[in-house]
Amino acid sequence: MEQAQSVRGKAYWAGWGISGLVIAFLLMDAGMKLLALPIVIETSASLGWHGDAASARELGVVLLICTLLYAAPQTAMLGAILLTGYLGGAVATHVRVDNPLFSHVLFGVYIGVLLWGGLYLRDARIRALLPLRR
Repeated sequence: MEQAQSVRGKAYWAGWGISGLVIAFLLMDAGMKLLALPIVIETSASLGWHGDAASARELGVVLLICTLLYAAPQTAMLGAILLTGYLGGAVATHVRVDNPLFSHVLFGVYIGVLLWGGLYLRDARIRALLPLRR
């Protein structure tokens, strides 16, 4: 019994470690969009978006809200679902402009896998919904 709790505790903290990295990355991305940094405007324009400060800030607000929902344990699943949609839009954007597969197109998928993997490890409700068989 004590060993099972120890393993569960390790998985929980590993999940928070992974989630923390994802949260830090997404908060940085949201902050850059909210500040409408020139690199954000230029990159948006190169991807076929308006490339203006207002659009960047709108995306920053959406990303910030979704990330904060993911960071809070009570709303983490809702945040993960919303972030999956957001990341899907990023993947679609990179497909549309024919960017390289592994470095650009799949980057949103990589973040999504880490996002859900971290949540899986830190939340027993997710593990109950999607049990891995031994």
